[in-house]
Amino acid sequence: MSTYQRPLALFWWLERRSYLLFVLRELSSVFVAWFVVYLLLLVKAVSDGAASYQDFLDWSGQWWVLAINVIAMLFILLHAITWFGLAPRAMVIKVRGRRLPPAQVVAAHYLAWLVLSAIVAWLVLR
Repeated sequence: MSTYQRPLALFWWLERRSYLLFVLRELSSVFVAWFVVYLLLLVKAVSDGAASYQDFLDWSGQWWVLAINVIAMLFILLHAITWFGLAPRAMVIKVRGRRLPPAQVVAAHYLAWLVLSAIVAWLVLR
């Protein structure tokens, strides 16, 4: 005798906001992989010389590449924001024997993100 398994609808993940965020967060890994490939292509183009780099810039300027990069950026932001929200559950930080409140752990992540982004912006724009 087998146990009963309730049929699962194809779009079960649309039933609750938490399910939708979970699926979107998992989907964001595809866009993380896209950015890795994109940056590797950039490094290859730069290492191959000025003509190859210009070809890469021309290719990157096409509407569909820009659209993919904008969508990927939105998914990367979703990934980062949801990860920072989960950080207090994933790590326990104690100071003087007391656990830091979750809000402080999240705030520390956002502060580190802001500082690192400012450093990268300074390096790129100087």
